[in-house]
Amino acid sequence: MGHWTEKFTDLLNLFIESRCPLCQRSTHQPLCLDCQRQIQHCQLVDRQVFWQEPLPLFVWGKYGGALKRSIASLKYDNQPQLARPLGHWLAQAWLATPQIATKSLTVVPIPMHPDKQKKRGFNQAELLAKSFCEVTGLPLQCQGLARIRATEAQFGLSSAQRQQNLKDAFQLGDAFYHRRPSRAILLLDDIYTTGATAKAAIETLQQHHISVYGLITIAKTIQGKP
Repeated sequence: MGHWTEKFTDLLNLFIESRCPLCQRSTHQPLCLDCQRQIQHCQLVDRQVFWQEPLPLFVWGKYGGALKRSIASLKYDNQPQLARPLGHWLAQAWLATPQIATKSLTVVPIPMHPDKQKKRGFNQAELLAKSFCEVTGLPLQCQGLARIRATEAQFGLSSAQRQQNLKDAFQLGDAFYHRRPSRAILLLDDIYTTGATAKAAIETLQQHHISVYGLITIAKTIQGKP
């Protein structure tokens, strides 16, 4: 049913113009062509530069400019439709990197606390993961992890405070609690800053002997050029 709903929505968008959430120009798409081009300029040339231990990280773009505005609009301006093009671009970049892309993975989005998700209306990481899996064909498991403790906003906290803030924040979700995955996990989130959230999620999975292949994000805060 969801597939046909999306097809109908896409068809409807061909006839009904809406406003681009970033510039307010009329567009038939989630983003106008000019804003799409600006976001594409944020894309990293070498997306594998952070793919190394102890936390292999695949990043689509630099967190700044139009990419930063699009993520903010997605999360805070109630524009969930933006997750689809962002997730598709992330997927296309992943598939274009055969050195690390593998089919033996299950994608798990970083979960939000239920209270926060209810307030926002969606989990942006889950929406990005769904559109990522549409293109890659990788299986998606949104119930692999659960966030059981509400945490403070990480912004402004020191590294030690971030780790303490996320202590015991995650547990296995119902899906993995009842049946451990046979594939390694590819975690997915919207933004990577210090990695505290990802590390806490990975630690939870590894405590239950679940292998984590790496983390994939649409953006990363970067000082200078990588």
